[in-house]
Amino acid sequence: VRPDAGQTITKVEWSVDGAPLSVAKNRTSLVPATAITSTVPDAVAASVRGFQTGKIGVHTFTATATQSDGLVVSATGDFEIVKTPLAGADSVKNVIIMLGDGMGASQRTAARIMLNGYSQGKVNTKLAMDSFPHTAMIMTASLNSIVTDSAPGMQNYVTGNKANNNQEGVWPDDTTANFDNPRFEYLSEYLSRQQGKKLGIVTTADVFDATPASMAIHTQNRGAGTGIVDQYLDEADTGLTVLMGGGRKWFLPAGTPGSARSDSSDYVLPSDIVAGWGAASGALDSTRDLIADFQTAGWSYAPDKTALDSAGTPSKLLGLFAYSNMNVALDKIDGRRGNPAVVNDYGFTDQPMLDEMTTKALDVLDANSPNGFVLMVEAASIDKQAHNMDSERMILDTIEFDHAIKVAKDYATAHPDTLVLVTADHECAGAVIIGSSTVTDADLQTKLPTADSMRNTVVGTYEAASFPKYTIAADGYPTTTNVDKRLLIGYGANADRYEDWRTNVQPIRDSQQPFNNEAPLNTYPSNPLERDATTGFLITGQVAGSSAVHTGGDIPLSAYGRHARLFAGTIDNTDVFFSIMKAVGRK
Repeated sequence: VRPDAGQTITKVEWSVDGAPLSVAKNRTSLVPATAITSTVPDAVAASVRGFQTGKIGVHTFTATATQSDGLVVSATGDFEIVKTPLAGADSVKNVIIMLGDGMGASQRTAARIMLNGYSQGKVNTKLAMDSFPHTAMIMTASLNSIVTDSAPGMQNYVTGNKANNNQEGVWPDDTTANFDNPRFEYLSEYLSRQQGKKLGIVTTADVFDATPASMAIHTQNRGAGTGIVDQYLDEADTGLTVLMGGGRKWFLPAGTPGSARSDSSDYVLPSDIVAGWGAASGALDSTRDLIADFQTAGWSYAPDKTALDSAGTPSKLLGLFAYSNMNVALDKIDGRRGNPAVVNDYGFTDQPMLDEMTTKALDVLDANSPNGFVLMVEAASIDKQAHNMDSERMILDTIEFDHAIKVAKDYATAHPDTLVLVTADHECAGAVIIGSSTVTDADLQTKLPTADSMRNTVVGTYEAASFPKYTIAADGYPTTTNVDKRLLIGYGANADRYEDWRTNVQPIRDSQQPFNNEAPLNTYPSNPLERDATTGFLITGQVAGSSAVHTGGDIPLSAYGRHARLFAGTIDNTDVFFSIMKAVGRK
């Protein structure tokens, strides 16, 4: 609220549909100009917390401000309470959301080609996700852009409201504080409150990352890691029961090797939020041992696959398998096959695969959720490797994701009151299937690093692409991705890169890792222009910087299980929320 020159705002009052709000003490605030984004002197950000109504329809919200000279002005806006018809007596008990971060149609197709192959124009075997009988196309825009990032890309599915890029579970406001924005209620919070359902979050990313956090966390800054992970424990109304992924750096006390905890990414909430939402107040506690606090609160902790395998089905399970993002499928599989160079360099040689994490999450939730559960499983590095334009790592992470999807589908088949959705938050990098190489791997290694040599005499399009063939080992992954006449991927939202069409021995350095700038990780290429610079030819991109970017195209959603038929047509990402709510019913 911006006053006239020389005036101040003395009071702000609220009404809905013309009726004044009866606001409880300590549930309103006027945040001064020193803590908001406005450059107008004496401007304030006014808030009222904890308002709710169950009245169906469109409502008008009015804020009336009084300034020091007595002038009164008002502003209005509309909001809608949507009626969600119930699905009936056969409502869904369990909801499983399989989220392939950055996974568009081409990533799915590439995984199908590599894993199962084609013969005479038909795929030999479909992916698990291909077997889902119902399909929709999802429009992915965020509140403030046609191109979303992962925070609203996920939270739009599980709140039914649009959020700005970088924001999780909140509406935008004018304050600079990261954790004081007006909040949405998450699907998990609502179903925990109304039906007693539990929540599971599984990711191959750091658990503070945008997609997992956008199932339970309320912040305008997806990067505020200390406060984000603290909220997982301190605000228990989500029903959180399983939390697995990377991100140990946020749980270790500051000063411990590998710790990233910092007061600068933490928070203390103002009194109006604490009163209005019943939220934990928070604390600037960078020396907090969050793993120990989880254990004190009754959580079992698994630091690696060995511990995960032996964990049984505790009432609550925390798994943190890396300092930050977990290693990708290609590098984890190499480690299991006796080539552990990359996982050794990262320091975590015993990481589970995503399907193994999914199996354990379902075991724990099934044993501890008599009223059902919501489980989100994210294949995070489909996106991260698409950003890096690392095609083989991107595709193998999609294959790893499909193995996890099979676990979820098998669970739903055995428990027919379960709904499984496979989708993405957005597509990343504009990945496309160009065709395949026309030469052997040995010939490819003799090519000069020029476009004439490595593009004009290698890239096979149309009938020259034929059908690439990969041999799949017993572990479910290619014995090698450096096959003759291999699949070739291009990118339409790419930065500059060098390309030699061979599998990269090392991944791009992960800036989220706490020891990224120390040996041996500092010997890894830091961006795609440092990779293949002597063996590949330069491909210039459409975007500045060193990373491919998200795209704004629609992405596919596949549905299986009870009430899967509700997901059809071309729909907005927020529509998914209302279809889930219809499927689960309400009590």
